[in-house]
Amino acid sequence: MGTVAMKTVKLDTPIGKSTIVIGERLENLKQYLPANHPIIITDTNVQKHWGHLFPPGAVFTIDTGEGIKTLETVSSLYDKLLELDADRKSFVVGIGGGIVCDIAGFVASTYMRGIRFGFVSTTLLSQVDASVGGKNGVNFGGYKNIVGVFRQPEFVICDQSLLQTLTPRDFHCGFAEIVKHGAIADDRLFEYLEQNWERALAHDPDVIEKVVYDSVIIKSTVVNRDAKEEGERRKLNFGHTLGHAIEKVLQIPHGEAVSAGMVLASALSEKKGYLQPQDSIRLASLLEKFSLPVRLEFNREKVFEAIRKDKKREGDNLKFILLKKIGEAVVNQISIQELVELINS
Repeated sequence: MGTVAMKTVKLDTPIGKSTIVIGERLENLKQYLPANHPIIITDTNVQKHWGHLFPPGAVFTIDTGEGIKTLETVSSLYDKLLELDADRKSFVVGIGGGIVCDIAGFVASTYMRGIRFGFVSTTLLSQVDASVGGKNGVNFGGYKNIVGVFRQPEFVICDQSLLQTLTPRDFHCGFAEIVKHGAIADDRLFEYLEQNWERALAHDPDVIEKVVYDSVIIKSTVVNRDAKEEGERRKLNFGHTLGHAIEKVLQIPHGEAVSAGMVLASALSEKKGYLQPQDSIRLASLLEKFSLPVRLEFNREKVFEAIRKDKKREGDNLKFILLKKIGEAVVNQISIQELVELINS
């Protein structure tokens, strides 16, 4: 078992600057905060396991699960900020997974037209994806992240020791985004996962630190070039158009839905002549090693309806991400009808 060295990645974008610190500890959070006490937003699970490590300050605790990511939750947090007399010099820290960070970032970005905030990311999925990049949003009308803003947290602390309390299912879900990053941008990361998946599942600290760092590098490089998803950042949505629709309909974890979405997207990549069949097989095989689904049964009509509400829709078309090969993705405009035919095939 190796000792994880601390690594820092910088983001400098039109929507703000951010420092992602991989290997830092929650107990050192105070070093990253302004002099006054922070306002911490967390969930009941994180509070139970790690609340004893929080720095002094007000703590707002919300429930767990995707169902809490609503404007109603945001409104209740605004009420608490007002009761606390929070002002523009206040500092919000989201300590939790993707849901907590999304809510904390959205609340901080909109309260008094924006106050400072940072994150301590406690899940694998949020360390490699959700808390990095400056997207902060909530669900509305059953549709995922349909209301939100682009604004960077000042810092993101990725403390791998916090992953020990994740359920196996939650831990596995994080690998969907790591596999995605390898599939769209880094064939060496993909091969590393193929060779080291057993060590990864055993929480080997050297392996976890490497795949988190590599994922953050991939995502931050893309975000530095395209902060507001006007071009290259769209590639990070590989598997997500179908994944979000499946997630909504089946009410399953994000990572599992994205896994199935990537497999469907690779099938369309093959159909369009981009991807070789052996690369589709490699993708599905690697996802299965992390106990992620490669095929799911779902109500097709409900999935079609969810796709029609997708944020990336432009009229009857979508900007859809296809694979050319392992390590290279392409943005392709396709019709919603093509997706319907894919799902029905």
